[in-house]
Amino acid sequence: MKKVNLVLQILLGLMLVVFGLNKFFGFLPMPAMPGPAGNFMGALLATGYMIKMVGVIEVLVGALLLLRKFVALSLVFLAPISVNIVAFHLFLDLPGIGGAAVVAILNLNLLIVYRAAFKGILKN
Repeated sequence: MKKVNLVLQILLGLMLVVFGLNKFFGFLPMPAMPGPAGNFMGALLATGYMIKMVGVIEVLVGALLLLRKFVALSLVFLAPISVNIVAFHLFLDLPGIGGAAVVAILNLNLLIVYRAAFKGILKN
């Protein structure tokens, strides 16, 4: 089971690095999003920093997962991003929810695997 979890951790790390770098270099074309999804993405882009900040976090978390360093902390940083990616696709772009679901499921799985690291902060 440890090998399976390591493979899942590497897969999540690779996904995050690739999609995080894409926010800077645009090597993967993103489809146009009409309606509220497009408006939301346009607003994030218009801030001039939000998409870049998410990209930095994705690259950093992905690299730490690949290097197997500070994994539990990385998963904590990734959790709110995962929730927001799923929420965006659930409410604004349902056809694109596949990748979001994969990231969220991998994140949740690894949070469970590393749950012992969170015992101190989850006490009453």
